Amino acid sequence: MSRGGGAVSAVMRLRGRRIALQIVRAVGAVVGYGCLAALLYLIGLQIYLWFREGEWTHFGLSEGIRIGLSHCCVKDGDIGKLAALVHWLDAPADWLGLHKVLEIAPASLALFVVSILGNSIFIYCCDRIEELDPPDPVRESRA
Repeated sequence: MSRGGGAVSAVMRLRGRRIALQIVRAVGAVVGYGCLAALLYLIGLQIYLWFREGEWTHFGLSEGIRIGLSHCCVKDGDIGKLAALVHWLDAPADWLGLHKVLEIAPASLALFVVSILGNSIFIYCCDRIEELDPPDPVRESRA
């Protein structure tokens, strides 16, 4: 093999790494900003209900998981692990302490944490992609 073949494979590895980082960056952005939008929607809904009914409506993490699974993945009469999880969230027979924590923990807090994690992944990938790019003399002269 000639020396040029090694250079080509190194360039292909860098392109592959860049593509993988761009995909992970996009997923991080979708998760981060999607959860941020869901967080703002949930808080807005709670404020609306508070103005309308005069008392704060608590949405626990277990309720959020149950609603999310019911809308996307589990229908009535389904069997399987997700259906068992929805059944456990409705009527737990074991792991009662974990169930209590999931009822008490606010769904807005979980959305906030996942939003921060998604945005952190997005920023990390942006930094790694910037490191892969060759230096731009025009950009450096402006700085």
